[in-house]
Amino acid sequence: MHDDYLLAEEFEGHRTHLRAVAYRMLGSLTEADDAVQEAWLRLARSDTGDVDNLGGWLTTVVSRVCLDMLRTRKARHEEPLDSEHFPDPVIVCENTLDPEDQAVLADSVGLALLVVLESLSPAQRLAFVLHDMFALPYEQIAPIVDRTPQTAKKLASQARRRVHGVTPDPDLPRQRRLVDAFLAAARGGDFDELLQLLDPNVVLRADAGEAMRVIRGAAAVAGQAETFQRMATLCAIHPAVVNGRAGLVNTVDGAPFSVIEFAVAGDRITAIDILSDADRLTRLDLATVLN
Repeated sequence: MHDDYLLAEEFEGHRTHLRAVAYRMLGSLTEADDAVQEAWLRLARSDTGDVDNLGGWLTTVVSRVCLDMLRTRKARHEEPLDSEHFPDPVIVCENTLDPEDQAVLADSVGLALLVVLESLSPAQRLAFVLHDMFALPYEQIAPIVDRTPQTAKKLASQARRRVHGVTPDPDLPRQRRLVDAFLAAARGGDFDELLQLLDPNVVLRADAGEAMRVIRGAAAVAGQAETFQRMATLCAIHPAVVNGRAGLVNTVDGAPFSVIEFAVAGDRITAIDILSDADRLTRLDLATVLN
């Protein structure tokens, strides 16, 4: 049996990974933390003296906890990622990425992917997340979902077809150049320049805590030039990585005003997601971005 202190210390070494698994499974940072806490409680109650790979054991435990939570959610017809509100964003500082930030960045996902994941069955979601995002072999996934390895592979393949095309663009420097150009055009209220930067089918979503506002099409989004200009001139703007993409954290008098995530394809902006719900902004961990 592990000494309690050493066991807790070893668990902390796996916490970032476990939280990333749980977040991708559940789409909620709060629920992810609950799942990780439950994994710790189960570890503390277990005899792990014969466990050779504690990280693998914990990944299995937190995956089963998440699977139970997803099944309960489906049974109650709960939709935490409903179309009216954004899921919790994962935000890290872009300019001073320390090793922990790098891990969070590698394990963060965009809004579009979270929404697609939510549409999958619990077993499909778990198989896809564990195999495609965390490289677990199907032989390890199969007992978690109570299926054969061949069936687990089929579940992941079904999920992969649904997810295709919505994973974040990994080229952050290119994304940042487009976001910087967007800011320059916004400060000048330059409709024509904004239009050049936007994909013809761009979607702007704004979640202020009430019903989400959605604007579609380059002309309509560029038509918000005056709003963008006010934001760019009145706010202090802090570059950040939001859900694995180039984004912005905007403050007024030091207080969070909005978080913006940009989706990019090629040399155009395809989506702009703005979270400005004051209550939710106060609960986000923005220390690494604002300090």
